[in-house]
Amino acid sequence: MSAIHRPLCPDGRQVVDVPADSPCDERDRPAVLTATILASSMAFVDGSVVHVALPAIQAEFGSAFSDLQWIVNGYTLTLGALLLAGGALGDQSGRRRIFAAGIAVFALASIACALAPGAHSLIASRVVQGIGAAMLVPQSLAIIAASFPRSVRGRAIGTWAAFSALTTAAGPALGGVLIDAASWRAVFWINVPLAAGALYLTLRRVPESRSARRERVDWYGAALATASLGALTFALTRWPQAEGAPGDVLAALAAGLAAAAAFVRHVRRVPAPLVPPELFRSAEFSGLNVMTLLLYAALGGALFLLPYNLIQLQGYSATEAGLALVPLGLMIGVLSRYSGRVSDRIGPRPPLIAGALLVAAGCAGLALPGIGGGYVGTFFVPILLIAAGMGTAVSPLTTAVMNAVPDDRAGSASGVNNAASRIAGLLAVALSGAIATAVFTGALETRLEPLDVPAALERQMLDDAERLAELEIPAAVSSEQRPALRRAIDDAFLGAFRAGALLNAVLAAVAAGIAAVLFRRRGPQVGRLSGAGDSRARRR
Repeated sequence: MSAIHRPLCPDGRQVVDVPADSPCDERDRPAVLTATILASSMAFVDGSVVHVALPAIQAEFGSAFSDLQWIVNGYTLTLGALLLAGGALGDQSGRRRIFAAGIAVFALASIACALAPGAHSLIASRVVQGIGAAMLVPQSLAIIAASFPRSVRGRAIGTWAAFSALTTAAGPALGGVLIDAASWRAVFWINVPLAAGALYLTLRRVPESRSARRERVDWYGAALATASLGALTFALTRWPQAEGAPGDVLAALAAGLAAAAAFVRHVRRVPAPLVPPELFRSAEFSGLNVMTLLLYAALGGALFLLPYNLIQLQGYSATEAGLALVPLGLMIGVLSRYSGRVSDRIGPRPPLIAGALLVAAGCAGLALPGIGGGYVGTFFVPILLIAAGMGTAVSPLTTAVMNAVPDDRAGSASGVNNAASRIAGLLAVALSGAIATAVFTGALETRLEPLDVPAALERQMLDDAERLAELEIPAAVSSEQRPALRRAIDDAFLGAFRAGALLNAVLAAVAAGIAAVLFRRRGPQVGRLSGAGDSRARRR
């Protein structure tokens, strides 16, 4: 018999057990999809829109740059660290219940952000926002998986991915409009009506579902995972800005690795671990999550460095740089739903390989332009290639991950996959920053040698090299030498940017290779862990 869910009516009444391939009334599916799109889009937008608000926040609070970093990282770290616990909590306590609670927590935290009297209170509110997002994001995909049969699940996930991509892409532009029209606080107020709409639909139309296995959530495992991810993220983000290997970085790295090792030992020994070890006995599930890590790292690394190139080297304004990235979100949004339907018909292998190779080609193409030239002739085509690749791969990748596990483990699978994509972004920024800083410092030192810059001024510039293209020329430098020094800085950063772009291309190419190896015979064995029901389905 296939995996069993126990759906509840929206009013909470228990419904008889039904097979996992028909868990939701077809009339409720549009409302289910709308609720998940509204809630997850709200969480995704807040991961990017705050970047636009940082200058206004700094002007109002007089914040140090480290405070601005934690306004961003406080949200990203808690979201990434707690996604696994959020997925498992939904599996055991009810996905609809945890989804609704996450929406409420996110909305209340957004109000606290909008009313924050200072930077530290804003950071604390952003941490709580991340907790709310970690509760609702994994439930979004798990609810879709529980509400839509496999025959149309790819189309539903494609629609979800398309709208999520569109709203995420529109986030910075929307944030700029709100900041100019009102203040940075409006960026957080906008979440309140979105949360209200999502919560209304959830309570009225979304059916409850949970794992058939009644087990307690592994909170000790969640604590170990959170400690490991938090410590490693701190080490990797701090290291590029540190000189050498300071004690706090080494201590954080050691603590993170120790917590990770303890987590692996723990999940193998307890009866109901946070991450069921049997998930990773599926070669498809393990390989697809490695592919997720690599593909999203390539995208995250490209998007981290590209704005610096556009603004610092090419002379774009912030608005122009934002508009230059619009094709990325639009094409991902348009292609995701279509690629989901294609994957339903022909399987995930072709779109995954093609998508990852397109991303690799686009990242490599970013390394080609020099300084100057029109947008269409320089960055437009590489950005389109990256967008086309992600739009082709995202929906089939997500669907393949969800289909590679039993339906009653959908929340855990969604949490793992979402965590992989978030961790990829954090690692991409840290790795790209480290490589860019190393290449920039070496290239700058080489270019300064023939310019006869006084040794003290040269050392001052090299000591500040971690600022990359934002490096300022010391005031003591003569006006005659300034143009040559500016060219040296620009050329050094161009070399650093190219190194990062080529690294991202390699990551995406390796992701394509993983897809080719995983599905080289007859595609993924969908739900291979879910038992005899799936075996009968495959025989049919």
